[in-house]
Amino acid sequence: MAKTKSSSRVVILVALAGNVAIAVTKFVAAAVTGSSAMLSEGVHSLVDSINEVLLLYGSARAARPPSASHPFGYGRELYFWSFMVALLVFAVGAGVSVYEGIHHLLHPEPIARPGVNYLVLGAAFLFEGTSWVVALRAFRREKGALGWFEAFRRSKDPTTFTVLFEDSAALVGLLVAFAGVTASHLLQQPMYDGIASIAIGGVLTVTALLLARETKALLLGEAADPGVHAGILRIAGADPGLRSANGVLTVQMGPRQVVAALSAEFEDPLDTTQIEACVNRIETAIKAAHPSVQVLFVKPQTQATWEKRIAGLGDADIPAP
Repeated sequence: MAKTKSSSRVVILVALAGNVAIAVTKFVAAAVTGSSAMLSEGVHSLVDSINEVLLLYGSARAARPPSASHPFGYGRELYFWSFMVALLVFAVGAGVSVYEGIHHLLHPEPIARPGVNYLVLGAAFLFEGTSWVVALRAFRREKGALGWFEAFRRSKDPTTFTVLFEDSAALVGLLVAFAGVTASHLLQQPMYDGIASIAIGGVLTVTALLLARETKALLLGEAADPGVHAGILRIAGADPGLRSANGVLTVQMGPRQVVAALSAEFEDPLDTTQIEACVNRIETAIKAAHPSVQVLFVKPQTQATWEKRIAGLGDADIPAP
């Protein structure tokens, strides 16, 4: 877990360093050339820089140990700040880009010294590409054998996929900006620069909606990965003190924090002391196999009672025992 956390932090720091440098360069180029698309790209990089700061802040806050007021820890604070990132991408990044593009269409101005734009876009693509490769490698390690989109939907750590999405949107935005600047320069039609700015806003809108959808689900409380479900039931079912491990409910409290509630039917001859020892064995084995399980509750009940409870939930996504 420590290695995963360190990897996520490296991804964020690399992206932050690149975006700060790129944002300054783009704003200078926009001031020199008057390019609307370049100004939109500068705002895009500035928003990305703020986003990385928020992710670092959220990671630090989420790492705090449990307290009396938050007995299950502060893991969801990272989900909250990740959701704020999605809102910033939409409200500031996409909003400013579309506004600037419309303004440029209504009041077109030719691009001065377009060579500066080409140079800046090339340098930005190099920096963004480096950050993107770092984020891609980290996400590839995390996803394992899962498909890319499936891994994104099932990921419980928003830091890596947020940076990956931001960098992907940045690379697409740079290509759009390059196309707009080139068309405006070669065709002597400033409107293409404004159109490119609006298109960049569209790219940021799609990115923000995808990030908001996933981080909202995490913030509300998703179930843990199916592998954790299966592991808990397998370990509990193998204990000789249980007649059956009926099922388990989990809540993802943070990237590496899970609270689980196990429904179990104990063997009839067991007394209170033996049941307690059985629960302790199961809890120790589960936490050893799945360190993300921070808290485990065990509820004694029959299989029939459990099935009635699950039928009332009406959720087909809950794994069967």
